[in-house]
Formats: sequence, C-alpha cells, structure tokens
Amino acid sequence: MEFFTQLADFFRPLWGLWLMLLFSAIIAWVMWPSKKRNKDMEAHAQIPLRDQD
Repeated sequence: MEFFTQLADFFRPLWGLWLMLLFSAIIAWVMWPSKKRNKDMEAHAQIPLRDQD
C-alpha cells in the first residue's frame, strides 16, 4: 500500500502539466488551418450575403 502512496505523491504534481498539455493540444487542433474547414467557413460566411429571391 505504501508503494501506491508514493506513486500517487510522485504523479500528483504532474496533473497540472498534463492538463495544460491537453488544453494546448485541443486549442492547437481547433485553430490549425485546414483546407476543408477553410472552404466550409468561406461558404458559411457568405450565407448572410445571399439573396433570398
């Protein structure tokens, strides 16, 4: 049981680093330019400018 306590004490400070890396990876994935996503966004940006006729 003492082994698990020591293991938990070792990894406890690393949770902040792990969460920061996970958050950064998610933000990078969302903001990374993609050709398909760029085409979709351009099409969506034109929706308010279309005529309803």
